[in-house]
Amino acid sequence: MPDAALRDDTARPGDPRAAAKEARSGYIAVTVFPLLIIAGGVVGYLAADTVSQAAPAVNTLLGVVMFTMGLTLRPVDFALVAKRPLPVLLGVIAQFVIMPLVALLVVVLLQLPPEIAAGVILVGCAPGGTASNVVAYLARGDVALSVTMTSVSTLLAPLLTPLLTLWLAGQYMPVAAGDMALTIVKIVLVPVVLGVVVRLLLPKVVVRLLPVLPWLSVLTIAVIVAIVVSGSADRIIEAGLLVLAAVILHNVFGMALGYGAAAVFRLPLPSRRTMAVEVGMQNSGLAAGLAAQYMNPLAALPGAVFSVWHNVSGALFALICQNIDRRRARTAGSPAPAPAPEAR
Repeated sequence: MPDAALRDDTARPGDPRAAAKEARSGYIAVTVFPLLIIAGGVVGYLAADTVSQAAPAVNTLLGVVMFTMGLTLRPVDFALVAKRPLPVLLGVIAQFVIMPLVALLVVVLLQLPPEIAAGVILVGCAPGGTASNVVAYLARGDVALSVTMTSVSTLLAPLLTPLLTLWLAGQYMPVAAGDMALTIVKIVLVPVVLGVVVRLLLPKVVVRLLPVLPWLSVLTIAVIVAIVVSGSADRIIEAGLLVLAAVILHNVFGMALGYGAAAVFRLPLPSRRTMAVEVGMQNSGLAAGLAAQYMNPLAALPGAVFSVWHNVSGALFALICQNIDRRRARTAGSPAPAPAPEAR
């Protein structure tokens, strides 16, 4: 889900009405959007025979999600790599080290069956989730860092996601890393770059569309989840609780270790919160689509569940951060800090 709701280029800095509008958009994102994704899963389960016929459209739908992400990006989002290389580099390394290894740990701890194990690992090897930008804003994190980390990890995904999946999940299921890499280029890299180019060529048109893009993205993800669930509907009841436990452990451990890594390197508090969000939240829609295509329908289930859960955990994390800030502000006798501004 792109952070278009938080990226109004026409908003005036310091405008309280604009800030309130952004906050409302963010809360809608982390409350209504998971419900839409859950609804997609329910439809996929109840109408499995019908919905499963749309399986060939998953890659196209993923391309739509990535294109909307590209439309929200600007060159300044990548300039942070040169301005503040340490947090960006640390975050991307943490993204592709912590989450894959935590996935493997969860697989071993829960003794997951091969199909689910491979799916959990693939989620861990996916790039950062675009919903993380909204959550970073609500958690009063560093939004500019969040956008840059998501963008950089997404661009690295065609190389790192297949290699890590082959290395870690290959012991559970055969992994066609080369084919997977080519697919990621087609459905991730090309649409994102195309979206960036369209925004550069038609900035005024894209700015008008920004409020609609999150809804387009999440509705598309909901359709993907419905298709993924329909493919494993006959085994969801059997595997559901086990998958949910794996997803929760994976996400919570990832967020905690992401925060810890930032603390070790003494990054400021907003950057620590962003690191927790970026590491713990994955592009699970991509993982679900790849698993359905290159593994089997059951392996795609962890990605579908993660698509719901990481929005829930992200909202809870944001609320915790806001409550901490309010308590500190009351103790210090000053207003609670505003979210860290984007670098312009």
